Amino acid sequence: MDRNPQAASDRFDDDGRLKRIGTVWIACVHIITAIIGSEVLSLPWAMAQIGWIAGLVVMVLFFFVTYKTSSLLAACYRSDDPLFGERNYTYMDVVHSNLGGWKARLCGLVQYSSLFGLASGYTIAASTSMVAIKRSNCFHENGDDNPCHVSSKIYMIMFGAFEIVFSQIPDFDQIWWLSIVAAIMSFTYSLIGLALAVAKIAVTRKFKGSLAGISKEAIAEPQKIWRCFQALGIIAFPYSYSVIQIEIQDTIKARPTEHERMKKATFKSLVVTTLFNILCGCLGYAAFGDLSLKNLLTDFSFYNPYWLLDIANAAIVVHLGGAYQVYCQPIFAFIEKEASKYFSDNILKKKIKIPIFGVRQYELNLFRLSWRSAFVIITIVLPMFVPYFHEFVSLSRVLGFWPLTVYFPVELYIVQKRIPRWSWRWFSLQMLSIGCLAVATVAAAGWVARIVFDLS
Repeated sequence: MDRNPQAASDRFDDDGRLKRIGTVWIACVHIITAIIGSEVLSLPWAMAQIGWIAGLVVMVLFFFVTYKTSSLLAACYRSDDPLFGERNYTYMDVVHSNLGGWKARLCGLVQYSSLFGLASGYTIAASTSMVAIKRSNCFHENGDDNPCHVSSKIYMIMFGAFEIVFSQIPDFDQIWWLSIVAAIMSFTYSLIGLALAVAKIAVTRKFKGSLAGISKEAIAEPQKIWRCFQALGIIAFPYSYSVIQIEIQDTIKARPTEHERMKKATFKSLVVTTLFNILCGCLGYAAFGDLSLKNLLTDFSFYNPYWLLDIANAAIVVHLGGAYQVYCQPIFAFIEKEASKYFSDNILKKKIKIPIFGVRQYELNLFRLSWRSAFVIITIVLPMFVPYFHEFVSLSRVLGFWPLTVYFPVELYIVQKRIPRWSWRWFSLQMLSIGCLAVATVAAAGWVARIVFDLS
């Protein structure tokens, strides 16, 4: 239970924990790191499937949807009273306080499986960018006709080695600097992609694309439908960051209220993200039209200047390294909280001293080192040896979108604000939830169709 707010001191918040010092801008950095991922480079392909009109409509629509549902969830960070109510430190805590035990367990299952999938997916994406750097240099040295085959496994191991080191950062509120670096890198490769697309348009002097996307004459009609469904998910779902929203909000200063600061951070982050998505999606589609590839940089829509491609792909790797930690810290916190129920402090807090350059010693928590390293290794091994693992990870993200981003925020807000059933407000929120469920269903169908096609 929270302490009396008057008892909070200069060093501690009203719940007895060290005073939170997070600002709106640090929250923005975390959100942008989570939202602007390498998926932005797939937007031209998605636009090519559904065309100018639908692509732009979906981007703008899900800006509003995500802002609305994120605001609903932010309002539930404290139970009952937005200023003095008991804090909920995790998404599961929020659901448990308002909806009960079994729904909290369901929320946890969906949330943490989504986070694990994202960590594995980022391992794959980072290794793909590292392979792209190697192949880009190979093409430069040996010509574009050389196949330049490169295995991604060694690069997955390299990425994992760095993540083992960064995973020793104890808590979410201590990775703010990593989020800043990652956010800068996300802007870097997005801007490079934009610049290359603009250069392509300038060279060809053609503004490609159509209002309805790739024609039925170019591909079979069933494939056109499945691709449209898949494109809908690619455009709509990267806006969501609800899977870590409460954890971000729990780092923010208490005055003014956390949910007010979180709403400001969400709005600013989503505005920036939407502008980048529209620019990358539209300019990439204008440059390549129906021939847009799944990734502007790693699928070699461009071959030159190769050094600029190397910089962009290196920026992707650095960004994904930071985003990996942003998404994994909630898993680390959950497992270590559960472990504290079964193991003594002698096991959980045992430390070893590691000399650093012979000058000082760094104390490393042995339990944290062991289990977090094992977790990172698992997120590397599965993508290395399970066929089509990336497709299944993408499907899991689609399946987690509706419950985490829409259903739970809507239900939590209705319960916390005691909105009467069948009132206009209740009805409008339910319509929002049903509409997003429909979008999630067709997007999931598109990904299932892709997996079936790949397996066959």
